[in-house]
Amino acid sequence: MTVLIDPPNTAGHGRLWSHLASDASYDELHAFARTVGIPERGFDRDHYDVPAEWYDQVVAAGALPVSSRELVRRLLVAGLRRRKQTGG
Repeated sequence: MTVLIDPPNTAGHGRLWSHLASDASYDELHAFARTVGIPERGFDRDHYDVPAEWYDQVVAAGALPVSSRELVRRLLVAGLRRRKQTGG
């Protein structure tokens, strides 16, 4: 069971963002997010969006830094990856 965070390299809303995910369960992810004060509105399908200025705090709280590619790979292996819906 591991909570993972990738580097803040996704731009949006005038800032950079990391993604916080679990390779074990969404329950683990939500519990960890609550402990570091990430609001529920930050959850997006299978991860939380975390502003760059929170990165060091989240790592200090126990999230494992990994590459973006590794984070997605671990979600896929765990069966926790939820892709965006396409079409309409």
